[in-house]
Amino acid sequence: MNEPAPTTEAEPVAATRRWLERAVIGLNLCPFAKSVHVKKQVRMVLSDAETPEDLLEQLAEELLHLRDISPERTDTTLLIHPQVLTDFLEYNDFLDRVDALLEALDLPGTLQVASFHPDYQFADSYPDDIENYTNRSPYPTLHLIRETSIDRAVAAFADPEAIVGRNKESVRTLGVEGWQKLLRDESTT
Repeated sequence: MNEPAPTTEAEPVAATRRWLERAVIGLNLCPFAKSVHVKKQVRMVLSDAETPEDLLEQLAEELLHLRDISPERTDTTLLIHPQVLTDFLEYNDFLDRVDALLEALDLPGTLQVASFHPDYQFADSYPDDIENYTNRSPYPTLHLIRETSIDRAVAAFADPEAIVGRNKESVRTLGVEGWQKLLRDESTT
């Protein structure tokens, strides 16, 4: 969001903000996230979509919005969709439709979409493997990213290939209990 956060946020947005600040930035899972967050260039959109078709339509709107707005105002968007694609396999299958949408909107090379899900599972891993937590968000979330921002961030990072290995080690060290504690909402405890 570009505006200051309201005093009360919808739970999915509040939980996603905690995840972004404590896990993604706090554990340095994405070394590029802190600067855009500090500059308030992260747009968080809570989707009311209840069907994959509705979500695809909203995704198209958000992709075009990101394409057309200045990166100084919004560099990246998190489209949080708690009511649709809660099953990871359905979500994973939906990503083919996301790729087709990017093609249809002529956006490859301009924008890309990264995927995060509460039950994220890498290929050839077991559901309980701690390494899956590097891509686990509180709610299903599509991350819309500018290619130029990725290129700039990768160029500024000494060893971008080391990020994945470092992330896996970070979550291994933290463990499942530590992960859950990290994302716990202290206002409800």
